Amino acid sequence: MSEINNNLHNQEVSNKQVTNNEIIEETFDPADIEKNKTMAGLAYLIFFLPLIVCPDSKYGKFHANQGLLLLITSIVGTVVLSIIPIIGWVLLLFYPLVILVLGIMGLVNGFSGKAKPLPIIGKYTIIK
Repeated sequence: MSEINNNLHNQEVSNKQVTNNEIIEETFDPADIEKNKTMAGLAYLIFFLPLIVCPDSKYGKFHANQGLLLLITSIVGTVVLSIIPIIGWVLLLFYPLVILVLGIMGLVNGFSGKAKPLPIIGKYTIIK
C-alpha cells in the first residue's frame, strides 16, 4: 500500500496546452505543487501574488497567468457589454456570474493541486 502511495506522490502532474494547433506538454514538479498550492489558489484573487512570493514556481506562474486572464476578461467584457445598448446591458446582468464561476473553478484547481486551464480563456499565455 505504501508503494502505491509513493508512486502516486512521485508522479508528475502534466497540463496539455494547445498553441497554434500543436499540443505542448507542461510538466509540474509534485514538490513545487505541494509547496505552492496556497499561492496558486490565491492567484485568482490577486493574480501577481505567486509572482512575488514564489517567482521560480512554474505551477505558481501557471495559475498567476490564469488569474490575469480572468481579470482581463472580466474588465474587457464588462466594458464591451456596457457599451452595447439593450442586449449588452441584459448580458451584463449575467456576466459577473460567469466570471464568478470561472474564478471558483480556478480557486478549486489551484488549492487542490490541479493545473487545468480555465474553459475558453485558459489556453492563452501572457506570463511565461
